[in-house]
Amino acid sequence: MIRRFDVCNGDADGLCAAVQWRLHDPGQAELVTGLKRDITLLGRVPARVGDEVNVFDISMQRNRADLMRLLEEGACVRYFDHHAAGEMPSHPRLEAHIDEASDVCSSLLVDRHLGGAHRAWALVGIYGDNMGTVADGLALGSGFEPGDCAGLRRLGVLINYNAYGDHERDVCIAPRLLFPLMARYRDPRDMLAHESIVDEIDALRRDDLRKASSAATLWHGPRGSVRVLPDSPWSRRVMGCLANELANAEPELAHAVLKVEGDGYVASVRAPLVLPGGAHALCSRFGGAGRSRAAGIDRLPRGELSRFVEAFAKTSWG
Repeated sequence: MIRRFDVCNGDADGLCAAVQWRLHDPGQAELVTGLKRDITLLGRVPARVGDEVNVFDISMQRNRADLMRLLEEGACVRYFDHHAAGEMPSHPRLEAHIDEASDVCSSLLVDRHLGGAHRAWALVGIYGDNMGTVADGLALGSGFEPGDCAGLRRLGVLINYNAYGDHERDVCIAPRLLFPLMARYRDPRDMLAHESIVDEIDALRRDDLRKASSAATLWHGPRGSVRVLPDSPWSRRVMGCLANELANAEPELAHAVLKVEGDGYVASVRAPLVLPGGAHALCSRFGGAGRSRAAGIDRLPRGELSRFVEAFAKTSWG
């Protein structure tokens, strides 16, 4: 019996990409997902000969060994992603849709592949990935009203915020439980109208942002700022959301939001929206990853903090 696996990041882009695919190709599939920082998800997939694995919004570079394992075991893999991929494997059972451009995300790649069949869900993912200009252009060009765009943006932002945390107990609802609620609806506007979890996530996000408003500014210069949050459930949830809020409020500046973790930090970095490049290059110098306009560092030792701030201040964005 052939098994199917949907593997995706638990943020808005990953979940919305997977929802589009499952609406396009209905049927039973085992979902493999996690929180935002759960990237090496292919290691959890036990696919064998003839099985089908659909991958959305997780780094091929970080999952390369397990990708090759699955292909060698005889599985067929379809891969949609926009993160730095490294050297692309060539294999007859690999169908890769990879685009690392700064104005692309995984939900947009699936939308293009499906010819816009489930565009409203694609827009939720694109808005959630903080690509508002791209989403607005696609939405208005497809006949969506401004009021619809506001609702889809709200849902995308909330789904994305809900993915941040170190443990499932940190978040309002685990992404693995949120996905089936999303997949009930062919149109996300119906989810907005009927699912109370949307308002529950929204209330928690607003409270977290209120707490984050007093975050200490570690460094501020003419081209950006670095803020530091304490280690607590609310800061684990809000750091990515706060980074996006700051980027949207000051699009000409770069922003880094750090959270204390043990004897070091976790970092979320946003390039200026008007110069969307340089974030991945910066974070990769400190063991991090991501894409050109938004990237992160899972562990920044305390002793590296000053070097990180100095590198951040000197980064040539764009």
